[in-house]
Amino acid sequence: MLHIPSGLAAQSHDKRGLTLALPAPLFALCLLLCPAAQAADNTIFRSLAPDTATLNQYQWHYRPVVIFAPSETEANYVQQMAMLKKTEAELADRDIIVLSDTAPATQGQLRAQLKPQGFEVVLIGKDGG
Repeated sequence: MLHIPSGLAAQSHDKRGLTLALPAPLFALCLLLCPAAQAADNTIFRSLAPDTATLNQYQWHYRPVVIFAPSETEANYVQQMAMLKKTEAELADRDIIVLSDTAPATQGQLRAQLKPQGFEVVLIGKDGG
C-alpha cells in the first residue's frame, strides 16, 4: 500500500520495514526525467566501450550478444546487424542486448579476454555464463 502524507509525493515501506519517502518536488522531477532517461537508454544496439572489462551490469537483466568485427563495414558484421535489426522487437522481448566492438585497434578489454578471430558473435546468458 502506498501512503502519501502531506508534503511527500511518495512513501513506501520496503521488505525490511524501512520507510522510503520523496519530497513532492523531487518526486515530480523524477517523473519528468526518468522516462526520458529510459527512452534514451532503450536501444538494444550499443557500442562496446574499450574500457569495458566485464558485463556484470547486464547480469540478470539482459542476455548480451557481443559482436566482434574488424570494422563496421566488414561484410559479415553488416549482414549480421541487418538480420538482428529485422528482429529487434523479438530480441527485446527476450531481454537481448547487442553490444558491438568493431575497433580492434582500440584494444578493448573484453576483446583481449575473449580473443576473437576476425568476425565473431558471443551469446552470454543472463547469469553471465
